Amino acid sequence: MKSETRSEHFDPPSLIGTLLRKLHIDIPLFIGLCLAALLSFVILYSAGGQEVGILMRQAARVGLAFALMTVLAHVNPYQFKRYSAILFGLGVFLLITVLIMGQIGKGAQRWLDLGFFRFQPSEMIKITTPMMIAWYLAEHALPPKTKQLFTATLLILIPTLLIAKQPDLGTALLVASSGAGVLFFAGLSWRFILAIVATLAALTPIIWHFMRGYQRDRVLTFLNPEADPLGRGYHIIQSKIAIGSGGIYGKGWLGSTQSELDFLPESSTDFIFAVFAEEFGLFGCLGLLVLYLLIIARCLYIASQAQDTYNRLLASSLAFTFFVYVFVNIGMVIGILPVVGVPLPLISYGGTSIVTLLAGFGILMSIHTHKKRLSR
Repeated sequence: MKSETRSEHFDPPSLIGTLLRKLHIDIPLFIGLCLAALLSFVILYSAGGQEVGILMRQAARVGLAFALMTVLAHVNPYQFKRYSAILFGLGVFLLITVLIMGQIGKGAQRWLDLGFFRFQPSEMIKITTPMMIAWYLAEHALPPKTKQLFTATLLILIPTLLIAKQPDLGTALLVASSGAGVLFFAGLSWRFILAIVATLAALTPIIWHFMRGYQRDRVLTFLNPEADPLGRGYHIIQSKIAIGSGGIYGKGWLGSTQSELDFLPESSTDFIFAVFAEEFGLFGCLGLLVLYLLIIARCLYIASQAQDTYNRLLASSLAFTFFVYVFVNIGMVIGILPVVGVPLPLISYGGTSIVTLLAGFGILMSIHTHKKRLSR
């Protein structure tokens, strides 16, 4: 009888849930992130040439990212607000330092080498920019007036232009979208949005003049990839072939011929969605999109439950940035957007992007799990 009583009280799922709550982990969001990480290992094994080494390296990075997420989930959201301006200023300073003395690799100057490790300050600015804009707008009445919009736009442009100068248009786009997300959720009027679109359209000739040669090539390739099928258009053409050959049901796991025969460049990083589509088909892609939508929906729910303006704007912006990650990567792989260096979030091989993403999710969990403490 004693053993039966003990077994009735031993409930592993309940114990795990209690532990996660003590760690300030939001369980629904955590489950979604874990599913995406597991899916990453499955597709990386195929896209990476069935090498165990790539899985080990990815596992180490994912482990570090989840550890950082847990640490940030413990931090009281008040501390994020308190140090927003300082962290943003530090990020901008590091971006300037990169332009002066950063390491150059593959024609870009993006890294700072501190001897014992190196990192990209642009990854840090993806989070500190929405923190800064949310902190600034939270100090004023919403929706923001013209003066606040001008100041916030200037704050967004500073890191965006510094990153574009490296050059890194993909990251610059993500930073700009993270800041713009804060403005949108702060109640930005459609009149102002249309004015921005009209201004960008009018400035297109000037922007084209200052773009580098390879950046112009990417735009021209996007408009007509068949003009140079063995050169600039090779990536997107092979990507479309892989996606189309997957059909409705796909060729099955490890069945990607485009990746296996090395027809598809960057198959484990930027173009991993093409490998996924070839192996799992339309239904598999729909399943992945549903997983992404559930993660985004949970993030927006957390934002809606936030107890002050700063946390609501920051959480909404982090959710929007994750959506932009998904939209831009899949858009460029299927050919509706120009090719830029944006990985498929939580799936592509790499360390910096997944660490940044999970750091953002850690902040979201902090905002959600500290609600009761903030209300006391």
